[in-house]
Amino acid sequence: MAAAAPAPAKPPPVKIDEPEELKSKGWSGMELESGTSTKDVAADSAFERVFERLYGKMTFEEKLRLIWLAGTLFFIIGGYWLLRSLKDPVIATICGVEYIPKAKMLSVLVVLVLVFVYNKLIDMFPKHQLFYIVGGFYAGLFTLIACLLAAPATAQTSIYNTNASPYRLIGWISYCSIESFGSIGVSLFWAFTNSTYNLEGAKKAYGLMVACAQLGSIAGPTLVSVGTEAYGVPTIYFCGALCMVAMVASIYGYNLRFPQQPDSPRASAKKKSSAGMTEGLVLFWKYHYVKGIFALSCLFMVEVTILDYSMKVLAKAKFDGEHPGDPHAATRAFASFMGVFGQAANGLSFCFSLLGTSMVIRRLGLNRTLLLFPTLCLGAICFVYTTPTLEAVFLAMLLLKGFSYCLNNPCKEILYQPTSSNVKFKAKSWIDVFGARGSKALGSVVTNAFSDSAADLLSYGAFVGMSVASFLIYVAWWQGREFDNLIDGGVKLGEEPEPVPSSAVDDDGEGTSCGLEEEDDDGGVEEKKSINV
Repeated sequence: MAAAAPAPAKPPPVKIDEPEELKSKGWSGMELESGTSTKDVAADSAFERVFERLYGKMTFEEKLRLIWLAGTLFFIIGGYWLLRSLKDPVIATICGVEYIPKAKMLSVLVVLVLVFVYNKLIDMFPKHQLFYIVGGFYAGLFTLIACLLAAPATAQTSIYNTNASPYRLIGWISYCSIESFGSIGVSLFWAFTNSTYNLEGAKKAYGLMVACAQLGSIAGPTLVSVGTEAYGVPTIYFCGALCMVAMVASIYGYNLRFPQQPDSPRASAKKKSSAGMTEGLVLFWKYHYVKGIFALSCLFMVEVTILDYSMKVLAKAKFDGEHPGDPHAATRAFASFMGVFGQAANGLSFCFSLLGTSMVIRRLGLNRTLLLFPTLCLGAICFVYTTPTLEAVFLAMLLLKGFSYCLNNPCKEILYQPTSSNVKFKAKSWIDVFGARGSKALGSVVTNAFSDSAADLLSYGAFVGMSVASFLIYVAWWQGREFDNLIDGGVKLGEEPEPVPSSAVDDDGEGTSCGLEEEDDDGGVEEKKSINV
């Protein structure tokens, strides 16, 4: 029997020559690796594993982009909520509290005019420069208002002049300025972000961005509550102007680090030829997909308005009963209740957006995630209908408010991914500015009709809410299907193929555009097939 073959000899280690400049320093790759703490490596790897599980794998550049844009959103939302907390006290002191409803109506007209101007600016300037224009305008305006409010008590513009009069214009200007910034500033940020991120990047990043927005919505009012007594209203108002400056500086630095690609000459020519301040409305009317975004973005506010009013009616009745003959104590208890609700809703939204939004969207996919929020709305309305108590309405409102911020908002922003720049900026501005206002007004029609009876409001209002939620479930299903069709087809909704000019066709019938028009024609057929599904 033959002897077993000897085991092969272990190959000698390969010697790698070191560069001459490193030999004198006694450098060793193994020593560098062994010098790193295993505890630090384990900690880093554990953090990376948790981060990747929650948000997906990101490169350093993706993380830097996310942090930069999230910081910008923090300044926008923080500045807005800071100023929003001062909006009603300023006009109540200067003009009188009874003029707040009229200021609300006036602000709608002011915002309408400014949206027309904003749509015109979209055609005239690159997208990142819109931040410089909008941010610079509001920074200067809020600074001027803060200076006028800080005038001596004898001045008509001073916040320290307590002789309220509707003829003191500074109160109206302050109110309408804050309302318009809240509508235009947030819409501009998300339109810019949607044009910057692709689909996969949006699924990873939008949850963290919403978490930073929630931090801003908490930090702004906190600064007002803490700093107003110590430093006065004008100083805190000026802090809102500084937030506008920070927003502009952040976008300026972002554009230096991540330069925006300029539009091609052909795209610019097409953009100018279709320019118009009402183009956003035209796009909204033309495409059912854009109408679907509007429905998912705004119509749930009908349910929120009904439940919000129901909660306030039940809470007032409860605290009036607990403090009979002491309206001040009842008012304090009511205010404390609303404060607890605000803290709970913002806390829920922040925690879920930080830990769950990105993971849910990536794991379930957008089309399934879209169905979650309207289904949750339907369940909450049914729960309130079967259990018409303050605690049940509180819980339902908590879920609707919290998840509208951390789940519905990121999903509806992702829906803009397969759309053109004009849809992202122009149509979106009309949806964001007037869609929510119209939905709240529609909900107010219901609450006003049954305001005399809390029982009727909860009963009939619940039927309205169930109908809206059921409709939104269908819209979410249809919208998810159309979204997949557009993504799979590589279609940008709103980018219509240009007709071939007669001068560009030879006598033989062959085009002279180097194949560009043929490529557009193919895209046009593909778009038509997808949109008309």
